[in-house]
Amino acid sequence: MTSPVALIAEDEPLLADALRTLLAQTWPELHVLPVAPDGTSAIAAIAQSHPDVVFLDIAMPGATGIDVARACARLARPPQIVFVTAFDRFALDAFDAAAVDYLLKPVEPGRLARTVARVRERLAAPTGDTLSALLTTLRTHLAGVAPVMAAAPVAQAPEPAVPMPREYLQFVRASVRDEVRIVPVEEICFFEAADKYVMVATIDGDLLIRTSLRELLPQLDPSRFWQVHRSTVVNVSEVVSAQHTPLGRLTLKLKRRKDRVAVSRQYAHLFRQM
Repeated sequence: MTSPVALIAEDEPLLADALRTLLAQTWPELHVLPVAPDGTSAIAAIAQSHPDVVFLDIAMPGATGIDVARACARLARPPQIVFVTAFDRFALDAFDAAAVDYLLKPVEPGRLARTVARVRERLAAPTGDTLSALLTTLRTHLAGVAPVMAAAPVAQAPEPAVPMPREYLQFVRASVRDEVRIVPVEEICFFEAADKYVMVATIDGDLLIRTSLRELLPQLDPSRFWQVHRSTVVNVSEVVSAQHTPLGRLTLKLKRRKDRVAVSRQYAHLFRQM
């Protein structure tokens, strides 16, 4: 049996390399073609090499990932499409373009493993009516509930959907200069919004991730990470105490950082009993 072939389309080389590394660990027999750095080259590479699966960034120069997926749909044997992006607002467009799955950056290894399993299942037994199944998958993904199998044509009450336990980030892939570091969340002291990026303040220094705090927050365990300011989320296990400054502002003292983390009035009630 020939090895399955994949193409990564990503305009950020470090992110492409990180995904390639994760795929090598999760799907060792997968042959990954050279990375396509933009949408136009991705379309050309897909037409020439006929990969089995394409991992597509959405916001790329030349042509968007959605454009690439729609171009693939016109092929005699279109590849399986997986979108990998930092922007969850594209989810509906992604599934409308017949994507197998939709991964948010930074990609979590366990989440990628489930995506790979789904792709391999489709490659082994492709179905004709994929769009309906994909929309069901999207609704499941957005609602956070397990899929409900279609009931057999007998007179019985349908089983209720069973809520799935929410999975949160265990690691964060962040950059410092030309290096991508994989940081366990327990080593993160706080996150702070910085323009189009988020600063990841760890016990060893500061890193950056290319996403917004609004997009990152739903991926964090709320029992561990508390938002304390519109631009700051703190690891509560790192908080030693909450103190008022002479001007009446509330700040947090941390175990392993010298920084004082400011708390806005909106979130001050979280620390009244400390």
